[in-house]
Amino acid sequence: MGVALRLAVGIMGNATSLLLFAAPILTFRRVIRKRSTEEYSCIPYIVALFNCFLYTWYGLPVVSYKWENFPLVTINGLGVLMESTFILIYFWFASAKGKKVVALVAVPVITGICITALVSTFALHSHRQRKVFVGSVGLVASVAMYGSPLVAVKQVIKTKSVEFMPFSLSLFSFLASSLWMAYGLLSHDLFLACPNLIGSPLGLFQLILYCMYRKKGIIAEASKMDIETNGVEVKTLPQPAINITKNGKV
Repeated sequence: MGVALRLAVGIMGNATSLLLFAAPILTFRRVIRKRSTEEYSCIPYIVALFNCFLYTWYGLPVVSYKWENFPLVTINGLGVLMESTFILIYFWFASAKGKKVVALVAVPVITGICITALVSTFALHSHRQRKVFVGSVGLVASVAMYGSPLVAVKQVIKTKSVEFMPFSLSLFSFLASSLWMAYGLLSHDLFLACPNLIGSPLGLFQLILYCMYRKKGIIAEASKMDIETNGVEVKTLPQPAINITKNGKV
């Protein structure tokens, strides 16, 4: 029963994580259509790439015992592919300044990925040691991934608009982190449960923030209409055409 429940939660975690990874597709359709990254940040996608690689590595037999964490490998492997695609699209359409930001964030992340893989493969010689090391790095990466959409919070508060903090990203972040927290608890694996104990509340906070500013935006728009037109649509009647001759006569 426990194994079946764990597997079921893992499958649901895979499904919600797939929705989480796919959520930016609409954002990048807009980027491609407008040929501009506008006010979107690249940081969430780079941090997500780091997180996906670490948990793909964590689930492989190099770190875990055989295929005990196979669900992690399938979904995070797909996540590596999708996040890499989003980052390349962002880099292509970013301004010169945006490209510098991508490089400054991506280079340390790629370096961290390589160091983690090399250390866990050659310096550590047991599954337990490797899980502790990779899991500890993954803990930091997961907290950063679930918290990275918070970089948009300043923009949301400043503009009182949630245009650049997609609702779907926050929703699926909350659902995925909650399900993987349950999976980690059922597996008695603190390195899977602990990051999501932080990620779940962060996702909930983003949803609350979205609801707050979405409502304020609607109220502000309604108030503006009331002030300008007293809530009544004003139509301009067509004016009769007047022809004036050179002598000033009609």
